[in-house]
Amino acid sequence: MSAEHGDVLALHRKAGRRIEFLSIGWTALESIVGIIAGVLAGSVALISFGIDSVIEVASSLVLVWRLSEASASEDREEFANRLVGVCFLTLAVYVSFEALKDLLTHSSPPQVSYLGIIYAAACVVVMPWLARAKRRVAASLQSHALHADSHQSDICAYLAVILLGGLGLNALFGWWWADPVAALCMVPIILREAISGLRGQPCSHEHRV
Repeated sequence: MSAEHGDVLALHRKAGRRIEFLSIGWTALESIVGIIAGVLAGSVALISFGIDSVIEVASSLVLVWRLSEASASEDREEFANRLVGVCFLTLAVYVSFEALKDLLTHSSPPQVSYLGIIYAAACVVVMPWLARAKRRVAASLQSHALHADSHQSDICAYLAVILLGGLGLNALFGWWWADPVAALCMVPIILREAISGLRGQPCSHEHRV
């Protein structure tokens, strides 16, 4: 490898780490706002989306480690991805239980959350932008792992659309059941992430750096 090529690669890696840190910062904020808004409104969909964001932060940290100057051990990376997969699987079980309980018992219908609606709408806008930025850097690095992480940002955007739909229907028409139904619609997507992680693969994709 020439010195010039090495310098270019180092710059691309730096850009990759920068976009990942930006993604981690946004997703961490996402998780805090989502969980707080969800608890205040009694919304299982908001809480689930917030917890999903926490797990995505952990997944992104694995990728930052992979993009570091020091080469990461593949065995340790597989183990880290499996831990993320276990977290997603636990989340899928939690969401299914809480959403079905709300639907069957009608015990605590969620309140309208305008903060949640604004939050979900912001995620719908920001996450696709982050996904495109990751794909640009991934193409420069020829990094399958970073490209996989861009798909995770896409998936977060899909979850945000589902969340926004549930919150919006509750706000517009008083359809309290739209919130737990939205949460249940998230479960197949979360399970897909869980399966990828349990296989030791980066979530949302089957390739590596």
